[in-house]
Amino acid sequence: MPNQLKQAAVQGQRRRMTFSALSLLGLMSTPGWAQRYPITADQKATAERVAQNGVPVSELAANAPDSYTVKPGDTLWGISGLYLTKPWRWPELWGMNRQDVSNPHLIYPGQTLYLIRQGGLARLSLRNGDSSEIPTVKVVPRTRTEALSANALPTLRTQLIEPFLAEPVVVDERTLLEAPHIVAGQDDRVLISRGDRAYARGEANTPLVIGPGLPRDFRVFRSAKPIKNPNNGEILGYEAQYLGRARLERSETTQAAPETSPPMRPFPESRVSDQGYPADAPQPVPGDVVPATIDIVSIKEEIRAGDRLLPEPPRQLVNYVPRAPEVPIQGGRIASVYGSAVANAAQNQVVAINLGRRDGIESGHVLAILTEGARMIDKTDDQRTRIKLPDERNGLLMVFRTFDRVSYALILEIKQAVRVGDRLIHPL
Repeated sequence: MPNQLKQAAVQGQRRRMTFSALSLLGLMSTPGWAQRYPITADQKATAERVAQNGVPVSELAANAPDSYTVKPGDTLWGISGLYLTKPWRWPELWGMNRQDVSNPHLIYPGQTLYLIRQGGLARLSLRNGDSSEIPTVKVVPRTRTEALSANALPTLRTQLIEPFLAEPVVVDERTLLEAPHIVAGQDDRVLISRGDRAYARGEANTPLVIGPGLPRDFRVFRSAKPIKNPNNGEILGYEAQYLGRARLERSETTQAAPETSPPMRPFPESRVSDQGYPADAPQPVPGDVVPATIDIVSIKEEIRAGDRLLPEPPRQLVNYVPRAPEVPIQGGRIASVYGSAVANAAQNQVVAINLGRRDGIESGHVLAILTEGARMIDKTDDQRTRIKLPDERNGLLMVFRTFDRVSYALILEIKQAVRVGDRLIHPL
């Protein structure tokens, strides 16, 4: 192959590697969307510094491989942990190959990362450091199409978090009490399931109606469970039990009452007309309150009368780049295990913590979990002195959804079961 053709082939290969890179950073609430997140000034500054100086060899993981080929199913957390002792320090990983990858969201599937150690520092490169090894590439003209967004490398396993992006909701004491509620199912059904039609009402001053700027998609919740601060027992909010989703099809109406109204007979079993009541039933008379009509779109548990409706929040793309908090962590504890009555949680479970937006907590913040040391009697001491064993670091969790005073987090790695009340500290 002529030298010019060989050089053109190598340049084309490098351009392709830069253009179709796997994302090492994004995690989105909707699978398949392109992961295009901005890089903060602090993250960029860290990467620039590391790109110039490299990472001390002491910061590398003990078994960091000399080379690694990115493959489908990898995550940023896994690759970061492969090379670094602190997986959430992704800017260092980005900076280590900054010379070859200008955008950390674009790293190719199948590319090989080479670990280069020199002068007590380490960095990653797309080249193995031997410039004499120029590969010979056979160029074959053809047209090829591939969807890069589908191959994007997420921060974590998306299926671990996606169900919780819409499910848990923390409200104050009155929010659910003042929310619209389901009054009945069709044909006097006690339990309402997916595809069923039901009827709901708003509060007296806020009827459930269809109109410009008003929501039509709702989530269905049941009675809320208080989330208490393990430090002092204070109620931080109420966690509503997620049941499913519903869509508003017809507005709630009220008609003026006449001087006299004929009694209503019970609805016979029959089909429902387009007006929302059985076709052979009596028409509503003036003075009737006609509930709004809703259709149940999906369910997690069966729905019944009395369950509440909250508007479906808009979809949001959230940056789940793992990182240490920029603020001091004070009094952090695990407040509850989501969706479970037990007090212990395992790896990949979701927990609620007693820190929220007002404490400076953001999505992507990584916290270390401390297991409190046991209090006991020193049986080796004749005085039977009471002692407390030191707290031990048990693992890590990452916050993925925040409220004012409460946040939800995914347990990333632990040595033993996590308990309600376990302390949370800065991971560094």
